[in-house]
Amino acid sequence: MNRRQFISASLAVATSASLPLYASADHRQFRVIALVFDDYETLDLHGPVEMLGHMEGCTIELVGRRSITRSYQGPKVVSDLSMDQVHPCDLFLIPGGLGTRKLVKDQELLTWLTQQCHVSAKVFTVCTGSALLASTPLLDGVSATTNKQAYAWVTHLNAKVLWQPRARWVNQGKYITSSGVSAGTDAALELVRLYRGEKEAKRIATLAEYQWNSDADNDPFAVEI
Repeated sequence: MNRRQFISASLAVATSASLPLYASADHRQFRVIALVFDDYETLDLHGPVEMLGHMEGCTIELVGRRSITRSYQGPKVVSDLSMDQVHPCDLFLIPGGLGTRKLVKDQELLTWLTQQCHVSAKVFTVCTGSALLASTPLLDGVSATTNKQAYAWVTHLNAKVLWQPRARWVNQGKYITSSGVSAGTDAALELVRLYRGEKEAKRIATLAEYQWNSDADNDPFAVEI
């Protein structure tokens, strides 16, 4: 029994709540590729991974330049995939963090990022991960948001993006961009809702004992411009 099955089974026994905690019967394969780089923000990556990873049929792989990548908080992760090529997927996750300050000027990374987005059905940024997209033409004419504490820096990178100062996340077409850090976890649950239904999103939020902010317009950290 894997961890997901163990937690689901234990909670199902321990609670009599009306909301079932077992996974949905939807076993469609759903491939998530997540970018990692030195000084990525830990929760930007692992919050969404926690939520998305509870979907049946979901596989999550990390892609990075090196086999070992250090987060800003210190813990390291091991990459499953290299950046020598691109990897078709259902969802490409781009976290933020202080590491993005250097990467917005890294043309090799930005070229690979653009190519990876082209082979990804959906692209999901958290926090200043949107700064990486904004450093390419990919978000030109697209409504998007970012970490409100870094709003001035990110938005100055590309004036062609339709920046939203009052949004927890923005879902427009191929791209879903979320605000700072924990907003990525909320947006990840929104993606679960879109792909597997609201019942499944609520099940996962309950499983994680997470208070989901399911309203994209409810942004406690909105900025005035």
